[in-house]
Amino acid sequence: MKQFAQFLIAGLVLLGIVVIYDGFFILEEGSQAVITQFGAPVGTPTTSAGLHLKAPFIQQVNLFDKKIHIWDGDPNQIPTRDKTYVYLDVTARWRIADALKYMQAVKTETRAQSMLDDIIDGTVRDTVNKNDLIEIVRSSDWSEETMTDTSKSSSDAPKRGRDVITDYILETAAKATTQYGIELIDVMFKRVNYIESVRIKVYDRMISERKRIAAEKRSTGEGQKAEILGTVDRELKVITSTAQRDSIGIKGKADAEATRIFGEAYSQDPEFYAFTKTLDSYEDIIGDKTSLVLSSDSDIFRYLKSINGKK
Repeated sequence: MKQFAQFLIAGLVLLGIVVIYDGFFILEEGSQAVITQFGAPVGTPTTSAGLHLKAPFIQQVNLFDKKIHIWDGDPNQIPTRDKTYVYLDVTARWRIADALKYMQAVKTETRAQSMLDDIIDGTVRDTVNKNDLIEIVRSSDWSEETMTDTSKSSSDAPKRGRDVITDYILETAAKATTQYGIELIDVMFKRVNYIESVRIKVYDRMISERKRIAAEKRSTGEGQKAEILGTVDRELKVITSTAQRDSIGIKGKADAEATRIFGEAYSQDPEFYAFTKTLDSYEDIIGDKTSLVLSSDSDIFRYLKSINGKK
């Protein structure tokens, strides 16, 4: 009887240890848990890391992570509003925002990826169908004039750009994923490419467009060059004419001053002035083999006679 009691006590102790061990669970950082009792959820999801309680044996801990997951869709050939086909490779990031809804509606990551395939691919296809090719290709902060397309945009097509379109896809798809406890963080176009037939036309158009822009730049440059040369030539003529005018004025003032000085000097001794002018004329008239026939009353003869001081 005593031995039975000892076994009973040992069994109770062991049971107590198991009960206590199964009545606690440790939630690691980056994880969240949903407690179920006989398969039915109990309470709200546990999201804070640490030691938590649960009913032993009858309650189970279902763990889900908080990390961000990557969704990669298959590249699809999608027609745009202006009937041009493009290949789109789309990616997205998501995480479990409501573990209870996620467990009830999805349960596994594989099923979540499959649901996102349907939601995001469908939203991308519907959105691309409603926009022109140029809006899919260009960034939202680029103007349409900087882009090249195989056809002109429809006049009534919304002017958005790739960034606005991806934001719209995110907003639309996120509304559908909320009911599954999934938060869609962002949606991005990894690659946008033309199909082969369109690519050739686009390249040809890009080449012709760049040639047109180059010709326009050269024409603008030639016009600016002609304008600059005309300005330089005009300024040169203005400077030259101004310099000539100033030089003529200076020369005229100098000649006037010289004439005034000569006049004052010659007025002091007219006889000396007549003498010096006669000597200057001798240099022009008399050479090495010059013979002169002079009358006795000529001024030249008069000065020649008075060389020795005789009149």
